[in-house]
Amino acid sequence: MIARTNRMAAPRCLGAVAAALCAMAAWPALADNAVTVYGRLNAAAEYVTVTTATDGTKPGGLSRLTSNRSVFGLRGEEELGYGLKAIWQIESTLSIDTGAGQIAARDTRLGLQGHFGTLFMGNWDTPYTSSTKGYDPYYPTTAGYMALMGNGAAATTDNVENTSSFDRRQKNSLHYQTPKWNGLGGAFAWGLPEERNTVPRNPALYSFAAGYDRGPLNLTLAYEIHHAYQTAGRNDDAIKAGVSYQFPSTRISAAYERLHYRTATGDLTRNSYYVALVQQAGTGSVRAGFTFASDGAGSATETIGSVRSGAQTGAFQVTVGYDYPLSKRTAVYAYYSRINNRSNAAYDFAINSVGVHAGADPQTFALGMRHNF
Repeated sequence: MIARTNRMAAPRCLGAVAAALCAMAAWPALADNAVTVYGRLNAAAEYVTVTTATDGTKPGGLSRLTSNRSVFGLRGEEELGYGLKAIWQIESTLSIDTGAGQIAARDTRLGLQGHFGTLFMGNWDTPYTSSTKGYDPYYPTTAGYMALMGNGAAATTDNVENTSSFDRRQKNSLHYQTPKWNGLGGAFAWGLPEERNTVPRNPALYSFAAGYDRGPLNLTLAYEIHHAYQTAGRNDDAIKAGVSYQFPSTRISAAYERLHYRTATGDLTRNSYYVALVQQAGTGSVRAGFTFASDGAGSATETIGSVRSGAQTGAFQVTVGYDYPLSKRTAVYAYYSRINNRSNAAYDFAINSVGVHAGADPQTFALGMRHNF
């Protein structure tokens, strides 16, 4: 009797398991929530040198392995009906060189999307940052234009952690992106003043961008205000304009930026210019970028990031390299980048900085590999 019971239970058990497996297999097709796993692995071997500074300092050369903002992410959406979607994304940092990483440390959001556009909250690139970062073929690497443009890179920051950079991902921010109409669109972000109780000046951020993107042409205009970042009652601001055009085998991009800081001792302004070229050359492409930053001007005595007022405080950066795709997802690349600082300037690489004194020129030779999934 016991043996018969066991023989009958086994088919019932197998049938239940099979039904459960069938249900699990069918679940993705029936679910409303579509989830995408994505990421980028980007690492390079570099040799970095720095020339003699104005004060005579000259560090030795450095061989290193760098992780060029590798990421791992999940994103998804859920149809809510009436043309409305819930959208979400969790993007995390990965450091191939050290094994470090942090969940949700990069573009992470939760919001709604519909005919009205996209509204979301989270930790996200400001519209000012996003407006031209696609112009730079070396944006997520040591050679990125953020060394001069934007006055450094703030990978994830708030209203007090970094008060100098206009190239930033803003914590605690609300964003709105308009729908596209014949290539025209815009975006707005508000970095909420959560630091009001920790500093005596109630800082906040407001970022705007408008653009035209249709066919081979991209035009953009962006403006950002940093309320009470340096001192109470005074705002920093920046304005940036850019144009990019894709020819059959050539892409040319250019941007202009003006930074204006208002400190306790006065005003500080600086202009910068950027030009980039991506030229198809066989299977791969030659990629070059040139950035020029003028001397800082104004009565402010403070140094904000790398910007200061006075003679010989400007710099320029030159980057040239070659990118070769091994497949649609994988590429190898090589580049050389150098920042030429004038005698009173101390600009450094924004990502993977090396540390420089005024008048010293950092340069890097890199051989790297990139894989997107």
